[in-house]
Amino acid sequence: MYVLPALEAALAGSSFAGKLHFSPVTGSTNTDAVQAARAGAPHGSVYFADEQQAGRGRGNHGWRSAAGEGLYVSVLLRPALPAARLPLLPLAAGLAASQAIRAASGLSIDLRWPNDLLIGERKCGGILMESKIADGAVNFAVVGIGINVHQRDFDEGLATPATSLDLESGCHVSRQALLVALLKSLEREALALQAETAGGVLACRLEDASTWLRGRHVVVHGPQACVGVTAGLDDNGFLLVETVDGRMTVQTGGLRAAQIG
Repeated sequence: MYVLPALEAALAGSSFAGKLHFSPVTGSTNTDAVQAARAGAPHGSVYFADEQQAGRGRGNHGWRSAAGEGLYVSVLLRPALPAARLPLLPLAAGLAASQAIRAASGLSIDLRWPNDLLIGERKCGGILMESKIADGAVNFAVVGIGINVHQRDFDEGLATPATSLDLESGCHVSRQALLVALLKSLEREALALQAETAGGVLACRLEDASTWLRGRHVVVHGPQACVGVTAGLDDNGFLLVETVDGRMTVQTGGLRAAQIG
C-alpha cells in the first residue's frame, strides 16, 4: 500500500505537490483524471489507485489491474504545446517511464512505438493519452501509465507476452519508489518538450531508447496498415516506415515484428 505522507514529502516542490488523489479501488484512473480535467482540475493533478476494475489501454483494450499488483496512475497536464506537437507527449512519457523503471528496479526498457514498454520481447507496461484541443492548442492531456510490478500470472492469448518488474528483476520492486521516480521523470520530460522548438531532439533520444524505431522489419496494424522497415520519427513523433511502395508516415496504429524469409 502507498504511504501518502511520504509521497507528498518526496514530491515537495514539484508540480504534483498537494495534488495527489488516491483511490483504493476505481474503475479507471484515466476516466477519473479526464472527468477532473473537464471540471477544471489544475495542471499536475495525479490520480492513482491500488486496483482498477475497468482499466483501459489503447484501442479499447482492457488492462488487467488487480489489487496491489501494478502501478496504475494518470497525470493531468496542461502543457504549453501547440496541437500539432501533442503526439510527442506520450512518447516523452515513455522515456519518463523507462527512466523510472531503471531507477526503481535496475531494468532496461525497450520502447515500442507508440506506447508499449517492453523488457526483451515481453510487455511490462503501456501508456494511454486522452486530451482536449481548443483553439489550436492543448487544453489538457491526461497521460495514463500502467506498469506490471508484482504480477506473476497473466491472461493467455495476449498479442505480446507479458511480464512484470518483480519477475524480471528477481526482487520486490517498490511501487512507492516507482511512482515517485515516474512523476519526477515525467515532469522533467514534459518541461523539456515544451522548451523544444521542434521535436527533433526528443526523436533522437527516443531512437536511442528503442530498438523499434530504425532498421526494424515491422508489420503496422491499424488504418495505415503496411509492412516495411522503420526509418525513425518525424518532428511530430510520427513513425516513418520504408515500404515497397515508398516511405509512409504512420500517425496511428500498432507494431509487431515482421517475419523475415
